[in-house]
Amino acid sequence: MDVPSLPQMLVAEALGTGFLVFIGVGAVPATLIVNGDAPFTMADLGMISLAFATIVVATIYALGHISGNHINPAVTIGLAVTGKFPWSRVPAYVGAQVVGAIAGAAAIIGVLGMAASEVGLGVATYSSEIPPVQAFFAEFVGTFILVFTVFGVIHRKASPGFAGVAIGLVVFAAIIPVAPTTGAAINPARTFGPMFVQQLAGGEVSWGQLPVYLGAEILAGIAAAVAYVAISRTRADSDAGPAVDPVPVSGAAATQTTSAA
Repeated sequence: MDVPSLPQMLVAEALGTGFLVFIGVGAVPATLIVNGDAPFTMADLGMISLAFATIVVATIYALGHISGNHINPAVTIGLAVTGKFPWSRVPAYVGAQVVGAIAGAAAIIGVLGMAASEVGLGVATYSSEIPPVQAFFAEFVGTFILVFTVFGVIHRKASPGFAGVAIGLVVFAAIIPVAPTTGAAINPARTFGPMFVQQLAGGEVSWGQLPVYLGAEILAGIAAAVAYVAISRTRADSDAGPAVDPVPVSGAAATQTTSAA
């Protein structure tokens, strides 16, 4: 049967998440290093958002047909909660995503040197002036919009072939209003990987903020998945029963794909 093996899927998830972190998160220290003492501007934020969006589009078309290109535990868990992905594979997928995020963050230092760590390594964080509840809400809203869009583009009635573009655009859009508050991680693996590597590199890490990020992102993934299924489900979905293939395969190439930043 023309279906990738589980090890192939896990390698694809690790690579996709690693690419996401290296390109997207790596754009943050790269921008700060190039800017030097120059102030951070909206144009800089736009370029960082574009970096995230383009790598998401690229990985969807490159890896969506192998693993579904979830590259985000919030997506994987949302799919499992709604019966579109087997719970038995969730730990392996999430583990692969976290490993990929760590490798991607380490690659940033490998390419940019310790200067990347000195400017924060793109670790998502919020200032002491922002209440944790506000940070939670920001990450929740950003992740909700992302995962809700993912479910929309993998729906059986969605136009085939446009998943990559749609998800890339929503990543770009969501980062713009959320980043000033929390850095717009909107992905548990992307949140943890750079924090872990920054700690190993001797940088300062606010581990106390991690539960705020992970809680908001995972809950938003579940809420978005349940909400989309609730508003889109028809009698045809009920009659069809559970999907035969538990792994969503790509709308990017006429099959279904799931990806998120």
